[in-house]
Parts: sequence; structure tokens; C-alpha cells
Amino acid sequence: MTTSTTAPSTDPRQPETSNTSVNETPAQESAWQALFNRRMLICIFTGFSSGLPLYYVYTLIPAWLRKEQIDLATIGLFSLIGLPYAWKFLWSPLMDRYALPAFGRRRGWMLFMQLALLFSMGMMGWFDPSDSLWPIIYLATGIAFFSASQDIVLDAYRREILPDQELGLGNSVHVNAYRIAGLIPGSLALIMADHFSWTTVYWSVALFMLPGIIMTLCVKEPKGSDHPPQTLRQAVIEPFHEFFSRLGMKQAFLILGFMFLYKLGDNMATALSTPFYIDLGFDLTEIGIVAKNAALWPMVIGGILGGLLMVKIGINRALWLFGLVQILTILGFAALAEIGNNLWALAAVIALEYLGVGLGTAAFVAFIARSTSRDYTATQLALFTALAALPRSLANATTGYLVEGVTQDTHPILWSWMKTVGFPTEGLGWTGFFLFCTLCALPGMLLLLKVAPWNSPETAR
Repeated sequence: MTTSTTAPSTDPRQPETSNTSVNETPAQESAWQALFNRRMLICIFTGFSSGLPLYYVYTLIPAWLRKEQIDLATIGLFSLIGLPYAWKFLWSPLMDRYALPAFGRRRGWMLFMQLALLFSMGMMGWFDPSDSLWPIIYLATGIAFFSASQDIVLDAYRREILPDQELGLGNSVHVNAYRIAGLIPGSLALIMADHFSWTTVYWSVALFMLPGIIMTLCVKEPKGSDHPPQTLRQAVIEPFHEFFSRLGMKQAFLILGFMFLYKLGDNMATALSTPFYIDLGFDLTEIGIVAKNAALWPMVIGGILGGLLMVKIGINRALWLFGLVQILTILGFAALAEIGNNLWALAAVIALEYLGVGLGTAAFVAFIARSTSRDYTATQLALFTALAALPRSLANATTGYLVEGVTQDTHPILWSWMKTVGFPTEGLGWTGFFLFCTLCALPGMLLLLKVAPWNSPETAR
């Protein structure tokens, strides 16, 4: 998909582009006017509502389990509860084809998933990890499903209200709000956990879904959203047919592979970050105040700088430069593992790492948005973002084993199988693990030669 102006589509699902449409940005609108328009305000709320449950699953739950003396290997396997993020494209056509009553095709699904998240996130505090691990797994998987489903419709809604020239800016605003939402489960909740019961903590976090619910009740359906695909077959087949026809089979698969691999090393390096800090001897309040804030604000700054730099150098070159920064900063975690319990080192290393995360994510999300067709927003975006999330669910499930290995006492069946097939059962330790994550980041960079060469046009190749 190119970002140039095209002829009006005859597809009834293509949003209108009149001067008064929410999907149109006047040519004379300045950057500051674009930044402070109504669409950007909506992107703040979509980002916050999307980020809160994901950080809940990947940050708050692991910290809770580790504090309750659950072993790292089990916590690492908890990453598998995020599989709905990787497989959401399977049910995204249903959300594209069918609408819930009263609120429209997009807003109806948004409201339903947000209410489901509010109540299921609050219920987590009713369980004790020491004797209710399976109920926790089931509930956490349900939360991940509701969150992934909310992402399907939020991504489609955002794509439909943003004109092409605002895609980079709107997605940057969305990502920054998404990261800021991480302060709730990743900082506020951890500080509260030192003073209140986990039941109080979980319900307090769940109530932060209310801003997203209010946003859903206040906004309008995007133009064209009242014309869904006419058949379920059209909703399932056409998004994939359009993508592969537009790019060709070889290039399409290269782009899909790139989406899977570009953030692999970065995702693995941060998968067990909170248990890593705990193992270094930091308490939850220190993690909540120092580590999480040192991570968030450089990431937000990185996202803003990334958006500004992309205006000058383009998405392709940004992917190269920001990806290189991401790789180099992963090594900071290896250095921290050697330094040990030092708050200044913790803050410095995390700030540099997440500056790289912010830069890399800004370019990566812009690339994903550029690769979609406006005609098939929900399903194509669900596929692309699912591929980006797949390493977080599958590769991250092995991170606990990579760090501390497998023993016959803790996991006898797995230990026996690994011995039989010749896999090493010894762990890499924290330093070796972060060096391994650095190596895992290289394949995605190499694919840039094919999907986003340095001097190639700014289009989906």
C-alpha cells in the first residue's frame, strides 16, 4: 500500500474523504494542528485501553507469581497465555462481518470487550497461586483473549479514522499512550502490593478500563463501517487474497517473516524483566518507582523522536537505524546482570534499553500500518500484529528454562525428554541469556535487505 492519493474507491466499505470527514486532513493543516486534533485524542484513549490489559498479563501477573515463590520456569510458561494475541486473526473476520446490536460494528465490539476486561481483571485477586494455579491460568487466558479481541477492533477503528498522512503520527500517539498505560500494572500496582491485599490491587487496576469505556460511549462509528463484508467468506478470504496479490507470494512471505523476527530479541530480553530485577535483590517498591519509570519515559521520548525522525529519513531508514539501537541496548541488561543490585545502574541500563524500544516500535508500527489495505483493516491488522506478538508468546515461554535450566526435581518429565533428545538442561544464567537475546535480534535486521532496503521507495514492497 502506498501513501499517495488514489482515486476514490467504489467499495462501500472505503471511508469517505470529504472535507468534513473525520478521515480527511486538510492539506493546509500544520503539524501542531494535526497533533492536537480530535483523532489524536481518540488515539490516546485507544492506546491506553489496549496497553493496560497487556501489561497486566505480562508484567503484573509474573511479578505476583514470583513474589508468591512460583519458579521461573513456570512463570516463563505463563507467556503461553498470550497466544490469543498471536492467533487473533483467526476470529477477526467474525468481528469484521458481524455487529453487536445498538452500538455499531466497531463500537459494539469495543464496549463488549472492555466490560469483559474490567470484570475479569478484577477477579484475579480472588485466587491464591499456591493452591489455585490452574484457575489463574484459565482466567489469565480469558483476559488475554478479551484483550486481543479488543485490539482487533481498536486497530481497525484507528485505521479507519486516520487518513494516510496521519498514520505515522496517530500510531505514534497510540503507542505512547499504550506505554503510559504500563505504569498502572507495572508501577502503581507493584507499589500498592507492598501496602494492600492483592484483591484490592487487582480491582484498582481493573477500574482503569473505565476511560476506554467512556471513550467508546462518546465517539461515533467511522464512515463506511456500516458496510461490512457481505458474506463470511468475503470477510475471511479477501483480506489475504488482496495482500498476497498486491505484493506477490515471495515478497508477502518475506514481509510476514520480518514482522515475526524484527522484535524477537527485544521481546525475549524484556520477557522476564520483573523477575530479573527481583532476583538482583530489588524490592517491589524500588522496581515500581525506579525501574518502571526509567523504562517508560525514555520509551515515550524514543517514540516521539522516532516519529519526528521518520518525517525526515523515512520508515525504511528508521527501521535500520532504530533496529541497530535496539540490538546494542539489549547488551545493557547483560551488563546489569554483572553489576548486580545498584539503583543507578538499573535506571541507566533500563533507560537506554527502552529508548531503543521506543525508537524501534515507532518505526515498526508505522511499517505495519503502511502494509495494510484500508479495505480490509480488521483482518490484515490482526494478522500483522499477531505475527509481531507471536514471539512474545512462544519464544518467551522458553526464557525461564534458558535462564535457570531444567532439573529432575522441578520438571522430571521435561528433564527426561531433554536428556533423551540431547538438549542441554543447564541454564545460561542471566548474562548468557541476554547475550543470546542479542543474537536472536539479528535475523530480523537481515530481512530489511529485502523488505525495506535503505534507499527503496517508501511503500510496502
